[in-house]
Amino acid sequence: MSRLLPDIIYEDEHLLLANKPAGLLSIPGRYDKDAHSLLGLLNQRYGKVWTVHRIDRDTSGLIVFARNEEAHRHLSLQFEERRTKKSYLALLEGRLLQGEGLIDSPIAEDPAHPGKMMVARRGKAARTHYRLLESFRFFSLVEAEIETGRTHQVRVHFASIGHPLAADEMYGRRAAIFLSDIKQRGYHLGRGQEEQPLMSRLALHAWKLEFEHPATGEAMAFEAPLPRDFSAVLNQLRKWGKQG
Repeated sequence: MSRLLPDIIYEDEHLLLANKPAGLLSIPGRYDKDAHSLLGLLNQRYGKVWTVHRIDRDTSGLIVFARNEEAHRHLSLQFEERRTKKSYLALLEGRLLQGEGLIDSPIAEDPAHPGKMMVARRGKAARTHYRLLESFRFFSLVEAEIETGRTHQVRVHFASIGHPLAADEMYGRRAAIFLSDIKQRGYHLGRGQEEQPLMSRLALHAWKLEFEHPATGEAMAFEAPLPRDFSAVLNQLRKWGKQG
């Protein structure tokens, strides 16, 4: 579990802000209450903390917890009233034609696949703004700012416009990213060698988070550095992915 220990970005008597590693649950799972989670680790280290929001198990990045009931009430209200600002870095399949845009499509549970979401008229309102940061031959790096916090929102929205996350087994085309995906025909594996993935989890990182301090009202803004696997993919894309 040592590799899944979170970096604490900020802490005071009212709140904790952690940079969650991919592979670690935000809170205990619905069906596995004994599974390791960020909430459990923080409870062990700090005593009781309160959940304000969450991110997917295989998403890395920023997540805030409250350290008392009053802070929990204030922070939860900010998220409910959409007074926070949440931005993700997402690596997408294909090349986006637009430099920026808005995906305004309601999201609902997929009745045919439990645990999966889909764009549907009967769903809850969901809005995702995006801005293209870097374009490669077969991939696009975007910043996605979500107004709403629907389950799997970023994943579902980009899949709905034909650009799913570059690594997303549920909504995309592959579960992992390999160097061969980037170099394509230029990649050659030695005899007897087995290629290892550069990234084997969601190509999604909760990058920036802005909110008001629950006690002082001060505007707070944080940014989580990219984890090693995401950085490795981008390094290879910058080296090989812009050729041709």
